[in-house]
Amino acid sequence: MAKKTNTAKTTGVEEKLRSLYDLQIVDRRIDEIRNLRGELPLEVQDLEDEIAGMKTRLSKVDEEVTSAKTEIKGHKQLIKACQEKILKYEEQQKNVRNNREFDAIAKETEYQELEIQLAEKHIGEFEVVVETRGLLLTTIQEKYEERQSHLEFKKGELDSIVNETEKEEKLLLERSESLAKALSDDRLLAAYNRIRSKVNNGLAVVSIERGASGGSYFTIPPQRQMEIAQRKKIMIDEHSGRILVDPDLAQQEEAKMAKEIASLS
Repeated sequence: MAKKTNTAKTTGVEEKLRSLYDLQIVDRRIDEIRNLRGELPLEVQDLEDEIAGMKTRLSKVDEEVTSAKTEIKGHKQLIKACQEKILKYEEQQKNVRNNREFDAIAKETEYQELEIQLAEKHIGEFEVVVETRGLLLTTIQEKYEERQSHLEFKKGELDSIVNETEKEEKLLLERSESLAKALSDDRLLAAYNRIRSKVNNGLAVVSIERGASGGSYFTIPPQRQMEIAQRKKIMIDEHSGRILVDPDLAQQEEAKMAKEIASLS
C-alpha cells in the first residue's frame, strides 16, 4: 500500500511540473507576441500626447492672433471716429464767436489727435503680435502635420502587428488561464507568477541544459540532476530562483505545445 501511495504522489508532482511547463510555454509565446510590438504602443501614446499638446498650443496662439487682429480693427475704427471728430471741430472753428470757444475746440482737436497717436501705437504693437505669432503658428502647424504623419505611420505599424497576432494572443491568453486553473495549486501558481515578475525574460520554469539551469552558467550537481529527473518534488535553482525540470520532460512538452500553438495562429 505504501508503494502505491508513493507512486500516486510522484505522478501528482510530475503532472504539476508538466502543467507548469506548459503554462510557461504559452506565457512565453504571449511575451514573444508582445515583444514583437516592442515600444510601438508607448511610441504611439507619446506621439498622441505630443500632438494633443500641440493642438492646445495651436489653439492658444490662434486665439492670440485673432485677438490682436480684433484689437487692430477696433483701434482703426477709433482712429476713423477721431478723424471725423477733428473734421467736425475744424468746421466749428470757422464759426467761433470768441477765443474761449476757439481754445475749447482746439483742445478737443488736440485730444483727438493724441487718441489717434495712441491708437496708432497700439496698432503697431498688435501688428507685431500678429506677425510673430503668425510665424509661430506656421512653425507649430508644420511640426504638428509632421508628427501627425509620423503617428499615422506608427499606428499603421502597430495595427498591422496587432491584426496579425490578435487572434492568437486572445486564444493564448485563454489557454494560459485554463492551464493556471488546471494546475490546482495556488501556492505553486503564486510562486510561478512571482518568479516571472522578477526575471527579465519572464521564464520562471526552465530545463537543465548542459548540466546547468537554462540561461545560467552555474552547474547543477549530478545528484541534484538525478532528483530533478525523478520528478518527485518541485526543485528550485538556488542561483536563479527558477523552477527546474529535466530535459526529457521539457522536450516532450515543447513538442506537444508547439503543435497546439501552431493550431492557434
